[in-house]
Amino acid sequence: MQVLVHGGAGGNPDEPEPRAAVLERAAETGAERSTAVEAVEEAVRVLESSPRFNAGVGSAVQSDGEIRTDAGIMTDDRSVGAACSMPGVERAVSVARVVMEETPHGFVSGEHAVSLAEAFDIETGVDLWTDRTREQWAALEPPTGGTLAELEWIRERYGRSELDPDGRDQDDGRGPTSNDPTAHDTVGAVATDGDALAAATSTGGRWLALAGRVGDVPQVGAGFYCSPAAAVSATGAGEDIARVTLSRRVAGHVERDLEAQTAAETAIEEFAELTGSSAGVIAVDADGRLGSAYNSEAMQTARANRRR
Repeated sequence: MQVLVHGGAGGNPDEPEPRAAVLERAAETGAERSTAVEAVEEAVRVLESSPRFNAGVGSAVQSDGEIRTDAGIMTDDRSVGAACSMPGVERAVSVARVVMEETPHGFVSGEHAVSLAEAFDIETGVDLWTDRTREQWAALEPPTGGTLAELEWIRERYGRSELDPDGRDQDDGRGPTSNDPTAHDTVGAVATDGDALAAATSTGGRWLALAGRVGDVPQVGAGFYCSPAAAVSATGAGEDIARVTLSRRVAGHVERDLEAQTAAETAIEEFAELTGSSAGVIAVDADGRLGSAYNSEAMQTARANRRR
């Protein structure tokens, strides 16, 4: 089993070594599994449990003070599952897998996705806040006038930080006055067992997004994609990733006979030209070749390879 994971494309973290250690553990955990889909789910679950990433525990906070998680998972036979806007759900990737394997649907959202999680014994009602996110939220003065007031309030705050004053760099989970580079973006994994491929991506979204906002992560072809040619997970400026279907773009380059690394680099170059934003991707192709590329300051990754 070969597994590649990422912890988000963003700024240089203050403590890269502890984050790298979690990523290594995630890759190793995934590589111990017997199938590619199990590998990506278990790898992402490790990252969802770490407050060092913006997925599961430690996720970003939306404009109404609620944390909502999203995830998507896909295999090379194009089976797909996604779930979004789930308050209190740490294991978003596991809910996405339930959607893929246990329902006739591809995407379930909100309270209904939470109910689905409960029906399949995935823990709900989890406290996803950390000391960092509590402090950042407490420093704000959110409005109380409903949706329009929230929308006006976030216009000058959405996605902005001291490191990214224009708010175009990444879905980073940082507060508007914080330059905390430990709070990065989406996490994801790709894997192959030599025969099958799988991809999964999970996120807590973007700091101070309008309540209910859904970014690229649970959208097929945007935050994740898998075909017989390649498995891909993306991270970065969510709205722009969705606009150009970044993960599908990487797989398309592999389908046109590029190796995973060249496909990833080409897609990121195209993304930058089309959007002016930053993103990162990881990929594995049907021949087991790995690829990763990004145009942000940093994107930490880890890989593991275990013989069956």
